[in-house]
Order: sequence, then structure tokens, then C-alpha cells
Amino acid sequence: MSDICNTCGLPEDLCVCETIAKENQTISVKIIKKKFGKKYTVIEGINKYEIDLKDLAKKLKTKFACGGTAKGGTVELQGNHLNGIKEALITLGFAPDTIEIKSFK
Repeated sequence: MSDICNTCGLPEDLCVCETIAKENQTISVKIIKKKFGKKYTVIEGINKYEIDLKDLAKKLKTKFACGGTAKGGTVELQGNHLNGIKEALITLGFAPDTIEIKSFK
């Protein structure tokens, strides 16, 4: 028998908590420079208690064929991925109007 979700009361395989949480996030994406001038795409504003950041980072790293990590409530991807990050987040279930792309100068 499957486990019951504590939040919504549905069985774990039918749980919709993460889907609802994805629609309520306010996400900001920006580029930062780290050691030796390397650029990193940083995704902030995702609640780490409602959404599995490690799984999200794994999917994004596979999509963009890059390295990265999920730490401190943010997802960092190696390289500049501002061109396709919004579309990738939308395909993962996030609402398009809650994703803010901060331009890099």
C-alpha cells in the first residue's frame, strides 16, 4: 500500500503538492562571475522545502549539458544559459509569469 501525503492527504503517487508549489514560486535568474572570470547561471527564489532542488538541478544540468549544484536554496549552473533557461523552467512546470530574467552586463 502506498504512503499518504501529509499535506494534501492523497496517496504519494497522486500527490499534487509539488505541482501547486511550482505555480506559486517567484523565480529570479541571473549571471554571476566567480573565480577566474567564470560565469554561472544562478536560479533563486525556489522554496527548498516544497521542491526538490537536487532533482531540479539534475534535470537542468542534463538539459544544458553542463555542471552545477544545488546549495543554499539556489541552483547554480556553469556557464551563461540565460537564452534557454526560461523555456526549460516552463517545461519543468513553473509558471512563465513568475520567472524573472535579470540581464547581464
